[in-house]
Amino acid sequence: MQEGCTVNLTVRYLARKWSLLILLELYKGDGQTRRFSELKSCLPGITQKVLSARLKELEKEGLIKNHVDENAFPIKSEYTLTESGLEIINIIKDMKQWALKWKITNIECGCQDCSECIL
Repeated sequence: MQEGCTVNLTVRYLARKWSLLILLELYKGDGQTRRFSELKSCLPGITQKVLSARLKELEKEGLIKNHVDENAFPIKSEYTLTESGLEIINIIKDMKQWALKWKITNIECGCQDCSECIL
């Protein structure tokens, strides 16, 4: 694949481990927003270092924005999906529908049947 290929360039940051799951967890948050600690607790197995790196990458790509409230103690940092990030959610939903059609018979995630989940 050519270096300048649109798919290749996009996959470089979206296909990195945890990136899509971080976007999905932000989408599930109140107002598509979550604090760092909330993201960490929603993603068992991710280290603080990796979460911090992925958030910086996603912010650099314009998929999320970070709001820091330095007046709070401890300092409050919230991450929110941007308009671009919200559009990625549609791709994640399409990926899920593809997986349910072709790869996964049925998986329960959380307390609901994956095939009935809106995401």
